[in-house]
Amino acid sequence: MLKLLKTVLKTGDATAKYPFAPYEVTTDFRGKPELDAAQCIACGACMRACPANALVMETDEQKGTRRWELSLARCIYCGRCEEVCPTHALVLSQQFELAVTNKADLYEQAEFELVNCRECDRPFIAKKLFDYVMETLQHAGLSGESLEMRRHQLESCPECRRQANMLDGQNLACHRYVTAEPIPVKHIPATHQSDPSTPENGCSANHMPNINPADMSREEVQ
Repeated sequence: MLKLLKTVLKTGDATAKYPFAPYEVTTDFRGKPELDAAQCIACGACMRACPANALVMETDEQKGTRRWELSLARCIYCGRCEEVCPTHALVLSQQFELAVTNKADLYEQAEFELVNCRECDRPFIAKKLFDYVMETLQHAGLSGESLEMRRHQLESCPECRRQANMLDGQNLACHRYVTAEPIPVKHIPATHQSDPSTPENGCSANHMPNINPADMSREEVQ
């Protein structure tokens, strides 16, 4: 009994003090996703990667904005959104106390400004995403002329780019319908049959081409 009492006193309390004290979780704990709106570029990668459809992005053309929304009621805390985010704007925190009394509190939103198409004046891309792409191209070493050409392309919506046929990929796609002229091949008529019973150079006559020596001599003369 004394031995057990010494072990208990040495070990201490095994029961967590939660909720009277914060519960300590591991460093790799996957809790509530938190968005840094200043870092987000509204590319939509997290929305496409979410297997539970907890992330939604909607475009309001009248206001010229794009709305990002997270539903904590649908989130399964898998961490796919954090993995695919190119700017690390979305990370899984260690917060797990997510019970609410109002269902509206389960939704988190952010709004981003859009850029209008230079041709049809229709909003189609987030301004922060456009700036991010242009900075990436500039860091990639594109010259001033190439950079301006890409800017002209990126400032047009996909529909206007298809109509103007500005993208190189669309021009290259036309080459698949262009067929080259066949290479002329000269066929030599076979007028001599070799004897299968007399192999030549270790090969049977069944595997030798049927070529007339007279035709070969005429070719050499020509």
